[in-house]
Amino acid sequence: MLTKEELPDCPVATTVQLIGNKWKLLIIRDLLVGPKRFTELFHSLPAISKKVLTDNLRALEEDGLVERQVFAEVPPRVVYSLSPLGMSLKPILDVMKEWGTEYKSNVE
Repeated sequence: MLTKEELPDCPVATTVQLIGNKWKLLIIRDLLVGPKRFTELFHSLPAISKKVLTDNLRALEEDGLVERQVFAEVPPRVVYSLSPLGMSLKPILDVMKEWGTEYKSNVE
């Protein structure tokens, strides 16, 4: 997790730094429904590579937004879910969904 000194002064810039790429937003969107395995996330995000998905999941985990649970099975099973901090992004994504829906209806 970043320290306060590493974060931009502007709160909007901080939010953009943490969730500002399209993959992170879509990963969070998918995890808002519930925990998912890597393969489920991979198949729900067309055009993402396994490396990009891995990198984004690691970044979200490091920033405290995603939790990774490893089950001691053969083969090992890993499940990703939003942390309570990650769940706190739900209202932001809800507003983005509303705005996107309205925008699409205005341009069609």
